Amino acid sequence: MIPVIIAGIENQQANFDYLMEELAELAYANGMQVVADVRQKLQKPVAATYLGKGKIQELYRIGQEKEAAVLLLNDELSPTQIRNLEKETSLDVLDRTELILEIFSSRARTKEAQLQVEIARLKYKLPRLRTSSHEKLDQQSSGGSLANRGAGETKLEINRRTIQKRIAQLSRELKNIDKEQEIKSSTRRESGLPSVALVGYTNSGKSTTMNGLLRFLNSPDGKEVMAKDMLFATLDTSVRKLRFKDNREFLLSDTVGFVSKLPHNLVKAFQSTLSEVKNADLLLHVVDISDEHSAEMIKITTETLKQLGVENTPMIYAFNKADKTSGNYPVIEGLQLTYSARDEKSISALANLMKQVLFKNYKTHSYFIPFDQGRYLEKINKLALVTETNYTEKGTVITAEVSPTQEEYFSRFLTE
Repeated sequence: MIPVIIAGIENQQANFDYLMEELAELAYANGMQVVADVRQKLQKPVAATYLGKGKIQELYRIGQEKEAAVLLLNDELSPTQIRNLEKETSLDVLDRTELILEIFSSRARTKEAQLQVEIARLKYKLPRLRTSSHEKLDQQSSGGSLANRGAGETKLEINRRTIQKRIAQLSRELKNIDKEQEIKSSTRRESGLPSVALVGYTNSGKSTTMNGLLRFLNSPDGKEVMAKDMLFATLDTSVRKLRFKDNREFLLSDTVGFVSKLPHNLVKAFQSTLSEVKNADLLLHVVDISDEHSAEMIKITTETLKQLGVENTPMIYAFNKADKTSGNYPVIEGLQLTYSARDEKSISALANLMKQVLFKNYKTHSYFIPFDQGRYLEKINKLALVTETNYTEKGTVITAEVSPTQEEYFSRFLTE
């Protein structure tokens, strides 16, 4: 593993210790080993170097002693700060944003995720372009046209245009994939099946919860998803159809996890991937209750959902890993359940609660559908939970459990 030093500025942030611990976890997720943790109390970062002069000298000494290769900073830095820190510490410098982007880049598996991450990385890189140290910018200041600029500046302009063209090209490719995904999402919505989206902090147990539900419930297409004890183990949205024992069905999606200071460009890039969250009928907010920072994790997830425009969707707070804690849970208003994703009894309780919420507004009605309205008979059989079917000389009498939307759609055929 690559030896790295983590460093940050404590400026009266209540959650500073947690952010530094998380930075260390992010480093581990990126194949790095933290050999030193350096902190400085400042009201605000130094404009040119982020850290103070004495602390930079300390970093240089630690880097030499520990044979560190990289310095990781807890904030997003300016190009000037990164350049000056690299010069003064003789270390490669990564800020928090670039570290998260590196992790996302290495974990992206689907074409859609790869495009989203590359766009975000290029948007991060664009304002940070500079000539390499052996190239000197010509100090011409008289020109207004590209032809009158120095060679170094001309190269910067070329690099900027190249990146801008690449972003445009990738955005077009992503738009085409988004159209395909929207068609799939529309098909799922038209199926009439209610949908549940797993949301929460990265590594809170969302994928393990999904696999537990897949095993417990009768899943027609129940291929399990990857679950690993590491931040951002997976970036790809997985959707599965699940079936309760009474044959009621629903869709369950597992989405990318959240983290503190998630880069804005990444949130924006993954909006299409997170469409399953925006269109869900129910959110299952998975929280690692064994983590002492669980309240902070809930806050960060809630804030990220607001950025996505998701605020009024019904939610169950699913307090996972209850077997690893003494029972000191955060006080949260709303529906909640304490469970363990690896325990079948816990998963059964979670599934029952989900069922109650998902189907609480469903009603059972009897409908008479004439033979010349066969398309409606086909649709009700496809969309609703049919419990009884009888045939008469003029048509079909069918009893079915329907959602509020379906109830309105088939209201003309009601027999009551």
